[in-house]
Amino acid sequence: MSWVSDQRGFTLVQAIFILVVLGMLGVYMVSLSTVQQGTTTQAYLQAKVYQASRSGLEWGMKQVLDSSACFSASSMTIDQCPVALSCQVVDTYTEGVTSYQVYELTSVATFATLSSPDYVSRTLKVTIHD
Repeated sequence: MSWVSDQRGFTLVQAIFILVVLGMLGVYMVSLSTVQQGTTTQAYLQAKVYQASRSGLEWGMKQVLDSSACFSASSMTIDQCPVALSCQVVDTYTEGVTSYQVYELTSVATFATLSSPDYVSRTLKVTIHD
């Protein structure tokens, strides 16, 4: 009978080991979920800022093509994203008797501040002629 009484507590060691392993697995799953959520948020913000920058370029192209001249640097906010637009004449060429100007438009859209973990910025450029 003394041999059976010496083995008490071995199940307790197994139970503690299983609890520790399950706890570590739970912590890993929570951290993995947090990383996936952050990745999804960044992808959404990147798409949002890209579309805001693209919208700014389209507005700028319409201004240039309607007036055949550069617009003054301007800014606007599209869906909570500040967009800065600029235009410059980069070249002039002549075909026959017709002269054309080549314009470079730049659109910079941002979301949040530079120190924020959600900071996203997109710069798009396009070259067009009238």
